[in-house]
Amino acid sequence: MTLIDDFRKQTKETILDYLDRLGVNHAVYSTHLKGYGPYLKDNNVFIYIHATSMVVVCLDLCGSKEEVADEGDWDDVDPPCYYSHTTSRISPVWRLCDAMERMDKETLFIFPPLDIYGVLLTESSILNARDMIDIWDTKKVKVIEGMKGIRHRQIATNEINNPNARDIMDAILPQKPEKKEEDTASNNFSEGNIHIVEDFSIPDGNIEQNDKISVKVEILRPIANPREELDKLVGCTDIKRRMDELVALTGYNKLMSKVFPNSKQHEVSLHSVFLGRPGTGKTTVCKIFGSLLRQAGALSKGHVVVCDRGTFIGTLWGDEERSIRQVVEMAQGGVLMVDEAYLLNGKHENDPGKLVIQLLMSILADETQRDIAIVLCGYKEPMEKLLNSNPGLQSRFPNKFEFTDFSIDELMEITRRRVKEYEYEFTQDAWEKYRQLLSKAYSQRDSMTWGNARFVANQLERIYLQHATRCIKLCPTDKRQLRQLTSEDILPIEVPKEKRRIGF
Repeated sequence: MTLIDDFRKQTKETILDYLDRLGVNHAVYSTHLKGYGPYLKDNNVFIYIHATSMVVVCLDLCGSKEEVADEGDWDDVDPPCYYSHTTSRISPVWRLCDAMERMDKETLFIFPPLDIYGVLLTESSILNARDMIDIWDTKKVKVIEGMKGIRHRQIATNEINNPNARDIMDAILPQKPEKKEEDTASNNFSEGNIHIVEDFSIPDGNIEQNDKISVKVEILRPIANPREELDKLVGCTDIKRRMDELVALTGYNKLMSKVFPNSKQHEVSLHSVFLGRPGTGKTTVCKIFGSLLRQAGALSKGHVVVCDRGTFIGTLWGDEERSIRQVVEMAQGGVLMVDEAYLLNGKHENDPGKLVIQLLMSILADETQRDIAIVLCGYKEPMEKLLNSNPGLQSRFPNKFEFTDFSIDELMEITRRRVKEYEYEFTQDAWEKYRQLLSKAYSQRDSMTWGNARFVANQLERIYLQHATRCIKLCPTDKRQLRQLTSEDILPIEVPKEKRRIGF
């Protein structure tokens, strides 16, 4: 049972006693913040940390009144509101979620990754609270309303000496000043399976203000159980085996260096090339790769920084070197993934992409000083041309992993897993029709544009839309029908076909 699970079980009658117990529990770190900007700056906020769980408790001292919560579309420009007979105010849940997202951002490199959960204790009586429970649950927030006694209630905290908790709190505090619109760079974070997008501007006192540039990258968090996630992947048998071998050798080196400090270590390069078409799992495996290397002790953080040609090449000549320096600095301790890396091998002799390759080679010159793994990704044929274009690349990137197209059976298994995530189920007729549709698309695929798992994702989105439209029209009374995909829902999407070449 985790800390978050315990908080989920609390009620209006039990929550305050539970907080009192946590205040004297030496296994749980707890602290009191008087405000957390910008939207909770006037609120009392309590943080509770145990293992990889963090719970943010916010007191909403709005006065005893009856309100209706409107947690509709969430928008930074026009956030949701709560309405009473005479006034309205911005949703306190929205404010709490903003604080949780900021804390999540600040603890990006904390490992293992944190699960953050919010609890709002409000004096307000929310008339439609039952209708809001599912929405609050999707936001990872529990709301306990009608808490009239919290205004004068003392809540004890216990700031025990917990290194993991201190790392978390050091990341959260002190709060950084809010950035103004005219600042050079801004941070934009969006939650998803795995993705946080940031605009970084690395300050450097040795360069002029005009020389500061901003690069846009995507950061993938490390994961707690990478080997388990690798096992779950459909197909990729050879990749799993070879990745296990590489990780085992790096782990063996670490062990030998501890047991026999003066022994000669095996030379292991972490830099790799991922060859394959879109949708074959390169990004997913790269994320697992970083976390595996972190567990083996080969990398200190295990995150993945994803970039491409556009990341390095700016609008001004000379931007390339500064962009690379910034991106490499961001990737320290983790993996730098260069997507569609073959695009750096431009046809023109003076193409700036060629300079990027040379600069990367220079950075890789001293392997022992780099807490980083670089992964070049792309189609097999153009990637091999890239490697052959520079004699040093082949030796710097000795690990090659080839991601082949999924078979029909593997795509069906991917479909089954994705549908299960949304708790849908196919009827037998629908499943057969879907397989026929997939087989036809597979036989007509263009080898250069076939999307593999991405095709499955796009096809399922079309099916979900058709299913939703049908359900809204028919208004089925049986709840099971709302989750049941029928043959009527199986409509094909366009499949890019191979272009015929004219010539002799």
